[in-house]
Amino acid sequence: MRKLTVAFMILACSSALAQSWPAKPIRMVIPFPPGGATDVAGRAVADRISPALGQTVLVENRAGGNGNIGVEAVVRSAADGYTILVVPDQIASNPHVYKLSFDAQKELMPVIQLSRQPVVLGVHPSLGVNSVAEFIAKAKQKPGAIAYATSGAGSQQHIAAEWFSSLAGISLTHIPYKGGGQAITDFIGGQVQAASLGSTPVIPHHKAGKVKIIAQTTRNRAPTLPDVPTYLESGFKDLVLDQWLGVFVPTGTPREIVDRLHAEIAKALTDPSVTARFERAAMEPVGGTTEQFAQLVRENHTMYARLVKDLKIRAE
Repeated sequence: MRKLTVAFMILACSSALAQSWPAKPIRMVIPFPPGGATDVAGRAVADRISPALGQTVLVENRAGGNGNIGVEAVVRSAADGYTILVVPDQIASNPHVYKLSFDAQKELMPVIQLSRQPVVLGVHPSLGVNSVAEFIAKAKQKPGAIAYATSGAGSQQHIAAEWFSSLAGISLTHIPYKGGGQAITDFIGGQVQAASLGSTPVIPHHKAGKVKIIAQTTRNRAPTLPDVPTYLESGFKDLVLDQWLGVFVPTGTPREIVDRLHAEIAKALTDPSVTARFERAAMEPVGGTTEQFAQLVRENHTMYARLVKDLKIRAE
C-alpha cells in the first residue's frame, strides 16, 4: 500500500508540474560554439517558441569534447522541462568513440528532429580534380599525400571520409580541427586540399568558386546542392549518411511537457521566418513525430557502432 501511495504522489507531482509548465525561462543547451549549424537552428527555434510558451528560451552554448560537455550538462539537469538540448547526430556516434560518464541513450529522451543536411566532400582548386573518380585517381598516385579537414576526430565528417576511403581503396591523411569554423578557414586558404564537412559552411564557398563540392552523403541530392552527385551516384553502394539535428530532454521529463514542446517546435518548423533561417544555413527542416525521431536515433546508434568498429575510428 505504501508503494502505491508513493507512486500516486509522484504521479500527482508530475501532473502538477506539467500543468504549470512553463512557469520560468527555459534553458536551451547547444554543445557547440555560436555561429555553427546547431547554433543557427537552435536560436531560430528558440526565437519562435518563446512567445508561444509565454517564457523566454535562453540559449546557452556549452562547447567542448565534440559536444560531450554540453550533452552531459543536460543529462545532469532536472527532468522538469526547463532544460532542453539541441544536438547533432554525434549523440549517436560519440558513445562508440569516447569513454563517457553518461549513457545518452538511456538518460535522454528524443523530442523531435529539426533538420537534415549532407556531409560533403570538398576539394581545393589546387588539387586539380573535379569529380570523385578524379579524386580517387589522384589519391592512388601518392597514398596518404592528400590531407582532409574535419570538424573533429570521431565526427560524422570523419566517419564519412573514412567510409569513402575504405570503399575506394585509398589512403588519406585526416586533419581534425576543433570545430567547422577553423576547418573551413584552412580549407579555403589551401592549407588542406580537401575537407569532409557538413554542407552549411562549405556551400557559400562552393557557389563562389573558391572550393568545389564533389560528393554528398544523402540518398538523394539535397535541395541545396542539386548540382552535386551523391556517393551512391558515384558507385558507392550503401554510403548514405544524413547529418541531422534534434531536440532532447532529460529522461523522466513528464510526457505532457514533451508533447507540448514537440507541438510548439513542430509549428516553428513550418514558420517561414524559421525555415528561411534554416535554408540560409543549407539545412532542410524535418519535424515528424517523437516516435519517428526516436527510431532514427536507435538506428543511427546501431549504424555508428558498426562503422566505428569496422573503420577503427578513434578520438585522436
